Amino acid sequence: MQKREVFTVDEAIKKLEYYCAYQERCHQEVVHKLRQMNMIPLVIEEVIGHLIEHNYLNETRFAQAYTRGKFTQKKWGRNRILRELKIRDISPFNIKIALREIEEEDYLITLEELTKKFWNTHAHREKAIQNKKVVDALFYRGWESHLIYDVIQKLKSKSDTE
Repeated sequence: MQKREVFTVDEAIKKLEYYCAYQERCHQEVVHKLRQMNMIPLVIEEVIGHLIEHNYLNETRFAQAYTRGKFTQKKWGRNRILRELKIRDISPFNIKIALREIEEEDYLITLEELTKKFWNTHAHREKAIQNKKVVDALFYRGWESHLIYDVIQKLKSKSDTE
């Protein structure tokens, strides 16, 4: 039988300071971590309060970092980022601030590059299937439908003129 580890409030604070300093965290992740450490709700509140007060935990900063990371690294669109932030219980105010991290020009350039990549990946397929595969891949990554269709139209008209 495995012995349960018991933490004092000070030990929990130190452990969570390190946890939050290593990487931006949302409140939900910190609460989950504290529950895994078998902390009671009163201690969870105290630790969260300490982390916020000492700037280890900041939802706005988390939302901004998350948005930048998922856009630049995973090439996610706004819809997917929005959905994932909502799952993490980020407030609408912080989500709005976070989405401003994405420059419109970069957003459209990334969508074009991603569309071209998917388009070329499925070039061997019948045009209707190719179209569906590209749209599905971009929808899954959270790109807006009207933008997807605009970029695909441009891509098709460009290939028709060549």
